[in-house]
Amino acid sequence: MAKAPVLTPRADDFPRWYQDLITKAELADNGPVRGTMVIRPYGYGLWERMQAEMDARIKETGTQNAYFPLLIPQSYFAKEAEHVEGFAPELAVVTHGGGKELEEPAVVRPTSEMIINDYFSKWVQSYRDLPLLINQWANVVRWELRPRLFLRTTEFLWQEGHTAHATYEDARDFAAHIHREVYEDFMVNVLAMDSVPGRKTVKERFAGALNTLTLEAMMGDGKALQLATSHELGQNFAKAFNTRYLSKDGRQELVWQTSWGSTTRMIGALVMTHGDDNGLRVPPRLASVQAVVLAIKGDDAVLAKVREIGDQLKAAGIRVHVDDRTDTPFGRRAVDWELKGVPVRIEVGPRDLENGTAMLARRIPGGKEPVAIDSLVRLLPTILEEDQALLLTQSRERRESRTSDVSSIEEAVDAATAGGWARVPWAALGEEGEAKLGEHAVTVRCLVAEDGSVPDADDAPGNVAIVARAY
Repeated sequence: MAKAPVLTPRADDFPRWYQDLITKAELADNGPVRGTMVIRPYGYGLWERMQAEMDARIKETGTQNAYFPLLIPQSYFAKEAEHVEGFAPELAVVTHGGGKELEEPAVVRPTSEMIINDYFSKWVQSYRDLPLLINQWANVVRWELRPRLFLRTTEFLWQEGHTAHATYEDARDFAAHIHREVYEDFMVNVLAMDSVPGRKTVKERFAGALNTLTLEAMMGDGKALQLATSHELGQNFAKAFNTRYLSKDGRQELVWQTSWGSTTRMIGALVMTHGDDNGLRVPPRLASVQAVVLAIKGDDAVLAKVREIGDQLKAAGIRVHVDDRTDTPFGRRAVDWELKGVPVRIEVGPRDLENGTAMLARRIPGGKEPVAIDSLVRLLPTILEEDQALLLTQSRERRESRTSDVSSIEEAVDAATAGGWARVPWAALGEEGEAKLGEHAVTVRCLVAEDGSVPDADDAPGNVAIVARAY
């Protein structure tokens, strides 16, 4: 009788495979309130690595971290009509505190444009105060009716950047810089995740924004996932909060603003982009554990050697974990590390020790081979970079092979429902065609120029719509 697979095969039931992997790789559990989640240590370790990489890129732009309150007066949300309309169905409102009804209800932040703009209006007085570049790492709450761990949860973790500038051009250019040099650079060079940078349609852009820039990636089942967004807010919030500065010419001017964010959804994207039927495959540059050294048996010499190898790899700058839990069967431990997607396993037993070798298992391309223990420090950096590049190549090849160029709404729907993406001229689609796509649960993920760059306008000649079903 065949042994049951550890995970539901992706080809049989992709959503079930995803849920199995999240649970068995010990990334997260459902929280006690519907739509919330508990992020387990291994999953949180991935988020910490994401935070570190993103935070460094954000600070390179001159942005500084701050923190703003979780509770926002409800009256703030009446100040920008389009913004409140966009978020109204998702708001969680606190009406009682300290055993009494509050004089004014407080909204649990769904995003912080409103409260941050209140303080921007106090902090900005002169052109010398600009640009004002602020980011916060925080949690937000958006009441989710159809939750799925990491992808859509009522509470999630994120970073949200908010900036104020003297001119439209400065704000526009800063939003684009975040889009490409922070978000796209991180997705491609750390997450090894191919993505399409583009411009959201009017229907899909952020509530209250003039323009939303997005990164869209294809998951393993052909659906799209929005990874991160950067918004040009124009002067809408500046008008609502009267955020003005004294220009060099001595005139009172409204500031121009941006906001931008990325969330723990990236962990879900990581799973669905790189995972296979054996579990996660974590890009080496992201991995909190790049290599695990396993003692096969509890032999004193073996235990001493695996600890020595661990120390050597750590000294070489590799993030390493020594697994010397020989009271747990080796096979079970090997499967657990495979599920967690650690890029490299180094397995050492008594026979390996006699031969001066270790068994090297590579999670990303697969396969095992014996290598000289003395060569591990030299070999591993090259192996890790090769495997990082392989994941990006596989992600890009999937998207390219499953994207069709079409010329009609019907063809676009067929491509999306068959598990792929479609490229269709925006002029042949338009807002009316976009609405028709919605009848088939298909959306325009973004607009791109003919050459694949980000267009300057919604109606720029030659714009192409990227069309797909999405999470």
